[in-house]
Amino acid sequence: MQKKQILNLEKKARELRSQIVRMIYRARASHIASAYSVLDIVLYLYGFILRVDPKNPKSPERDRFILSKGWAASALYVVLADKGFFKMKELDSYCTDGSKFIGIATMSGVPGIETTTGSMGHGLPVGAGMAVAGKKLKSKRRVFAVISDGELDEGSTWEAILFAGHNHLDNLVIVVDYNGLQSFGRTKDILNLDPLPDKFKAFGWAVTETKGHDFSFLARAFAKLPLQKGKPTAIIAHTVKGKGVSFMENKNEWHYKYPNEADLAAALKELSN
Repeated sequence: MQKKQILNLEKKARELRSQIVRMIYRARASHIASAYSVLDIVLYLYGFILRVDPKNPKSPERDRFILSKGWAASALYVVLADKGFFKMKELDSYCTDGSKFIGIATMSGVPGIETTTGSMGHGLPVGAGMAVAGKKLKSKRRVFAVISDGELDEGSTWEAILFAGHNHLDNLVIVVDYNGLQSFGRTKDILNLDPLPDKFKAFGWAVTETKGHDFSFLARAFAKLPLQKGKPTAIIAHTVKGKGVSFMENKNEWHYKYPNEADLAAALKELSN
């Protein structure tokens, strides 16, 4: 990836983080830290990897993207708006009564949302089903699912991982947003996941690890898909919850807390630098 592309992506990421904090401030909503954790991954996917068309969002041959950690929907909304699926101005209604832009990713008339998520452990099973359908139809479409590390506590997630490996779903890619935190503490204390790459390999997946906020590293991680023919791909992205705003980074209270006026001003100032 060229340096100019990286700089442009970094600038865009700051702009979209600014949009997210404004949305969440207006709505007094939650999950800003989760959105910041995953934003760079979603931005890179829509910019360089996903075969989707904002003018034809229901094309049968489109790639499918599932944000399984649907509570980070604000990150997906701003990227979809930036790519032209709808106007950014529409997000002024985020999390207000009657808005289609609710606090979890929901099939409520929002172009580009493939399935309702937010209940932990639902996204990957749906993605595995989509991948099976693609295989049966001999389609070139691929399925991408971004899951949280907390979702790896769920049995349904591991059932889907086992199923995908057994069925050689090499049209399925998952990205683990591995920030080490979940709603009530650190993942290592609640249910230790390590050694995570070895677990995926044991279930028949090809695995790589990357830095989830470094676009040059993301480019290398996604350079070859599938990583191995005949195997689904798992990309473990090491991230920081609340990335981009220093007083939110690695602070788990920002899983639910919303910014006040002073927080908003401080965040916007930091993101403008």
